Amino acid sequence: MSQIRSVVLGCGSYLPARILSNDELARSVETTDEWIVQRTGIRERHIAAPGEMTSDLALHAARAALANSHVQADSIDLIVLATSTPDFTFPATAVTVQAGLGITRGAAFDLQAVCSGFVYALSVTDAMLRTGMYKRALVIGAETFSRILDWNDRTTCVLFGDGAGAVVLEAQEQPGTTADRGILTTHLRSDGRHKSKLYVDGGPSSTQTVGHLRMEGREVFKHAVAMITDVIYDAFKATGTSAEDIDWFVPHQANKRIIDGSAHKLGIAPEKVVMTVDRHGNTSAASIPLALADAVADRRIKRGHLVLLEAMGGGFTWGSAMLRW
Repeated sequence: MSQIRSVVLGCGSYLPARILSNDELARSVETTDEWIVQRTGIRERHIAAPGEMTSDLALHAARAALANSHVQADSIDLIVLATSTPDFTFPATAVTVQAGLGITRGAAFDLQAVCSGFVYALSVTDAMLRTGMYKRALVIGAETFSRILDWNDRTTCVLFGDGAGAVVLEAQEQPGTTADRGILTTHLRSDGRHKSKLYVDGGPSSTQTVGHLRMEGREVFKHAVAMITDVIYDAFKATGTSAEDIDWFVPHQANKRIIDGSAHKLGIAPEKVVMTVDRHGNTSAASIPLALADAVADRRIKRGHLVLLEAMGGGFTWGSAMLRW
């Protein structure tokens, strides 16, 4: 029986011009390039310029995605922007992007699930498109994590960077099999008992300040692989697929050791893993769409390929999405 699927028409990305290398970081905090690379796989990250806001990054990525999709901005009737670093407490950064694109119809809102934000946004958008409420959507992950880092804390400031990525989704009728184009399944989880392991120590209701990112790195690492693989097994079960069927694995780009460990446990071959953490660092909700755009730009990901996404973030939140390009 035929089914409405959320089909990816195209994707785009944007990275701020400034590149901050490990060697440059080592001049301001007690660390080394060797130490960072060995423990995280990160060699450099991009940092937003003074005055360059999350909405600016998102708008660049959105325009790139629209161009890649060969569609006009006024055909978009839904924008869902995943971010933990909005321009303002309100309004939503998504409405700034909407206005920047000249869109005056439909809906736009932000979604906050930290590093899992893009997967959560895909799932929410997919559900809304399949109901018939909307026809064509922009799903964006955009972050300026450099604004919430304690640059004297070497355990966190070496990990994160800024950037944005976006995809255009369109509701299309498909035959209703796993050979369909579009999002085939999504699986979302959260467990608030782990809040203290990865959080920001500020907010409007608590301290009336923005605060800084705080993390218990070993605890996050300890939980990551098990949580990630849990929702991926759910995706395999829901679609009747296995690791062998996957063409590309596009994980959240947090740490090379977590990515390698997850792929190994799942039985996904290393050559199928898209890795950008070395050049981007952890860009939170932006990391998956940035990696997707990277793999599409160099023609690794092609039409018909089966692509598996996963992420884990503060909360803890975690999730997976499987789609056919």
